Amino acid sequence: MSPNPPRVREPILNLPATISLCLAVLIGIHGVRMLLSDETDFTVVIDWAVIPARWAVAFGGVQVEEIVQSLRDGAPDDTVTPMMALAQYVLAPDEARPWTALTYAFLHGSWAHVLINGVWLAAFGTPIVRRCGAGRFLVLSAAAAVCGAIVYAVMNPFQVLPMIGASGAVSGLMAAASWFMFAPASWHREGRLTQPHERPRETLGHMVRNRQVLIFLGIWFAANYIFAFVQPLGMMDASIAWEAHLGGFLAGLLIFPLVDPLPARPGRISA
Repeated sequence: MSPNPPRVREPILNLPATISLCLAVLIGIHGVRMLLSDETDFTVVIDWAVIPARWAVAFGGVQVEEIVQSLRDGAPDDTVTPMMALAQYVLAPDEARPWTALTYAFLHGSWAHVLINGVWLAAFGTPIVRRCGAGRFLVLSAAAAVCGAIVYAVMNPFQVLPMIGASGAVSGLMAAASWFMFAPASWHREGRLTQPHERPRETLGHMVRNRQVLIFLGIWFAANYIFAFVQPLGMMDASIAWEAHLGGFLAGLLIFPLVDPLPARPGRISA
């Protein structure tokens, strides 16, 4: 037997199969869209993206004419602006398309958009999958995406521009991970320190007293404010739907304790 056994090469990215599949789907969908004509791709986006005004007409009792007039933007009465034309095109009667509350998360505006969401999905989705399993991860991601879409639509009821991207779902995963990622390390029964995804979930009381959690949340909210309202150095080629981020984040924060298979950290330790 050799005194120096060969070293086993560890993969650079040790991602769960579920995360790898999700990344492949997002990248694959965007790659296929790059092969479509501009007209066909426009139709795909209009059909599968969230358009809040569409829901306002279908569910909120808002009239199409009311939305069209709100988009006139000071133009003469006999003028049809591009935004008015878009509103008339997308606000066909009896087309609520409620499924777009989920399908919008599979579409992205650019390769940079896919890359950013993919990196955050890998970073925060991986510990969720390892802790909860694929099924609960998918349920949590879908719930965060839907809640992000609803919050965005409620706060922008007359918006006729499509909203796309997995950021709402990713924000939910970030919030879910904050329940345990910064929890104190403890000893595993195997005689090693626990990995973050193995640690008991923090209680709300522990979270508000955990400086790392507060710093993480502060950075998240600050980043959303900067990119939504300031957009430094023209880094983004489209506006950021911070409302969808907020809705997804709140959903992940509230829903995770319901799907977490591990118990919460005890509130106090008895002697």
